[in-house]
Amino acid sequence: MTSAERRAALDAVAAEVAACKRCRLHEGRTNAVPGEGNADTEVVFVGEGPGFHEDRLGRPFVGQAGALLDKLLGSVCWKRDEVFIANVVKCRPPDNRDPEPEEIAACAPYLMRQLEILDPALVVTLGRFSMARFNPGAKISQVHGTSQPAHPGSGAPKAMAFFMYHPAAALRSSQVEAQCYADMKGVPEALTAARTMRAAGPPEMEAPAEPDTAADTAPVEAAEPAAEEAAQSGPTSQLGLF
Repeated sequence: MTSAERRAALDAVAAEVAACKRCRLHEGRTNAVPGEGNADTEVVFVGEGPGFHEDRLGRPFVGQAGALLDKLLGSVCWKRDEVFIANVVKCRPPDNRDPEPEEIAACAPYLMRQLEILDPALVVTLGRFSMARFNPGAKISQVHGTSQPAHPGSGAPKAMAFFMYHPAAALRSSQVEAQCYADMKGVPEALTAARTMRAAGPPEMEAPAEPDTAADTAPVEAAEPAAEEAAQSGPTSQLGLF
């Protein structure tokens, strides 16, 4: 698929999202938020869902959490326009509550199609709802800062998935914020590993369980527990995307 074909395919998904009425979230939206970014990128960031500012502007991660995400990207010398940013649900849940299972299921085909179009080497999940799509059954407090092959049913079967706390959680805890910066240092190295994995071909694995369409009943990302480990620092390679 050429760059122009990928962009056209992403625009087609965005147009469907803008008119979507698959679940009740459309009733309270100002704008749907399909996602945005570079159609030729190797890296996709996937969050939970739009907030107040995202709903008003129709763009992902443009509020306080988005400003922190931009800083996290900058900490490894990456830019927002070098990656693609999307969410598990494309319309804002009322009062920023957790997305419900049927809402996640209604939006799942859109995210899957976006991933199939982009065919990323690396998916960076932001928060437990995104993590559950690519690593069913895991706990974010245990897997943040690590990577593994993405679940085959996620839409990105040839990608590595790297797990991080949601930036919204970091806004409420300096410890989680420090952990996010420490975890972000591992993202360029995870991309290197993802490129190696794609070149070698996927390993033979037993068929895993189906991916979660919802996370467990723990609190929303904004109330994520503080990181269990102190933030680790150390040298890391600065790897450009292009």
